[in-house]
Amino acid sequence: MMKNETRKNASYVLLLINVLVVILVSSNLRSPIISVSPVLGDIKESLKLDSFQVSLLTSIPLFMFATCSVLVSRFSHKFSISRFLMYSLIILSFGLFLRITGSLWMLFAGSVFIGLGICIGNVVTPGYIKNNFPKQIGLMTGIFAVSMNLTAALASGFSVRIGEWTGFGWRGSLGIWLVIAGLGLFVLVLELLFNKKNSAQSKTALTVSDFNMFKSAQAWNISLFMGLQSLFYYCMMAWLPSFLKDCNMQGESTGWVLFVIQITMIPIAFCAPIIAGKMKDQRILIALICTLMFGSTIMFAWLHSQWIYVNAVIIGISNGLSFSLSILFFSTRTKNSANAVKISGMAQSVGYLIAAFGPPVFGKLHDWDISWKSSFYFLSFAVILMFYFGMKAARNKCVED
Repeated sequence: MMKNETRKNASYVLLLINVLVVILVSSNLRSPIISVSPVLGDIKESLKLDSFQVSLLTSIPLFMFATCSVLVSRFSHKFSISRFLMYSLIILSFGLFLRITGSLWMLFAGSVFIGLGICIGNVVTPGYIKNNFPKQIGLMTGIFAVSMNLTAALASGFSVRIGEWTGFGWRGSLGIWLVIAGLGLFVLVLELLFNKKNSAQSKTALTVSDFNMFKSAQAWNISLFMGLQSLFYYCMMAWLPSFLKDCNMQGESTGWVLFVIQITMIPIAFCAPIIAGKMKDQRILIALICTLMFGSTIMFAWLHSQWIYVNAVIIGISNGLSFSLSILFFSTRTKNSANAVKISGMAQSVGYLIAAFGPPVFGKLHDWDISWKSSFYFLSFAVILMFYFGMKAARNKCVED
């Protein structure tokens, strides 16, 4: 009787640790990048950067996602998922430290390591959810998305103020995220120790899959949808503050616009996977997402900063839906956790390669057309493509079929 009670208590402790792992790992997957946008002007002035160099601070991590995601998925069976996630946070912490040391090259080198650390977390976490929460995939995907977007919202709204509070300027704004990474590492070490003590390590190991994702049409649909929705998101995060400054908004106010976008995403990101997971297909959600995104680009092109907070809510709703669906597809369109990691790797490799070109192209179009209209028309075209591939990805069809 005592043994059964002990096992029951141990399972509750492990469940709590598993939930904390999802929350803390996901909290590190956007905020280190999003925190850069509100302080870009300070970084540019401090290190004498040009517009292209500034855009690299967003694009370098995206290129890392693109080039390393498939490699991460291929090596995912070599370690337990928890150990892989621990390595991701160690690499991320190293990058966060390098980025604030002061020199231009350390800034870029730190961005490389940050990109690699986030890449591992991005790819492996959907497999962790499918492996540890097979009956609560929608709920845990919602918690994953909420945690990511909540910390991104805090990064958007408080980045400038954090620099002021710490007295270290933009270095304080970017360096504060070492604390969140440290908390994530602490919980992962707890999980590894708990599994070792209770001989539960085998639960966290992935099986090996020989399935070739690159030969699956459905895998390509998911990957291209993932990429185009990411392109939209990162173009907005990278350039919206600059656009709003051209519309005579103050620096801190532009950060609050990003905050509204991120905070709007939170309830949507939580509810969408739960609702979408119960639907046979999600094509009606794809139509809603793309209608909202297309409308927001036209509003920016013609209304500029008018109705800006309404537009921020529209972007938050559409991006919350699109991101949640992308992550949900990794689990619901595969038949086992090994293939969930594989499609996660492929989708993020292909997807972020597409997304990485977004901010530089968006910025270059602005250099050519200072009205910003060409930049937002570029996003409108991306939304049309996203609608096409999203409708295919939303069909009730697994990548293995």
